[in-house]
Amino acid sequence: MKAFTVSKAVTVLLLAGLVLLPLYSQLSGDIFILTLFTRIIILALAAASLNLIMGFGGMMSFGHAAYLGIGGYAVGMLAQEGVGSGFIQFPVALAASAIFALVIGALSLRTRGVYFIMITLAFAQMAYYVASGLARYGGDDGLTIYKRSDFSGLIDLGNRVEFYYLCLACLFGGIFLIWRIVNSRFGLVVQGLRSNEQRMQAIGFPAKRYQLVCFVISGTMCGLAGALLANNTDFVSPAVMYWTRSGDLMVMVILGGMGTLIGPVMGAVVFLLLEEFLSQITEYWALIMGPLLLLIVLFGRGGIMGMLGRAGRG
Repeated sequence: MKAFTVSKAVTVLLLAGLVLLPLYSQLSGDIFILTLFTRIIILALAAASLNLIMGFGGMMSFGHAAYLGIGGYAVGMLAQEGVGSGFIQFPVALAASAIFALVIGALSLRTRGVYFIMITLAFAQMAYYVASGLARYGGDDGLTIYKRSDFSGLIDLGNRVEFYYLCLACLFGGIFLIWRIVNSRFGLVVQGLRSNEQRMQAIGFPAKRYQLVCFVISGTMCGLAGALLANNTDFVSPAVMYWTRSGDLMVMVILGGMGTLIGPVMGAVVFLLLEEFLSQITEYWALIMGPLLLLIVLFGRGGIMGMLGRAGRG
């Protein structure tokens, strides 16, 4: 069996499983699995957005979780002020994330390497401390959202199945958008800048402009994930922006396979299922999970998708 056939088969099984999961949940009466996979899908969207700049663009952002918090706080703060319409909350969440990404990107892209990583981390920590100081909106304790976004009866976010399929549609839409970007002229330039920025600049491409646009698109997608996450948990807190959450997103991307369309989704599913399974066994689950992830990264070059490719060639 050829390598691409193995990867394609696993991808089809994964996507089909995600589509049919609510049916299994209803037939088995297992509501928890639907709740768990709703969270997985939302974080998979955030990981996919990070993969756009990290896997395809070579921009190692260590503050990507900031957009999760910005999107979530946009929903929570508007709800707190009596604005419950999803037609207002979601566009505001996207716009706020895009503006924040524009500011961070414009400053961070003046540097490269470890300096770029540290600046993105610094901005994310600034957002974390600002949110912690918002006493009106819960401060360190976070903000409870008493009513989910209202879409005038078009979709009921209080219905578990409808909300699950909304999140899944956003994930599929995000993957499709990334595919279109990656295979467009714009995407090819961004990938060329990852490989050899000096050469691309020498032939006339404005490197920073292309990278900044890609950075903003990525941040906006992650802001959408943040808005969905706030509705899923009915709560948003500064903890969602902490640097460890950005680390989790990076692990999902690397685990699944950087620079692949489905890799971040695969990585999110494996990472979060492992986290859930091990946490049921012991409170020291991180001591087990850490070495497992380390072994996969060290010996599974290219992540899970890379291992599937080598299994097919073998």
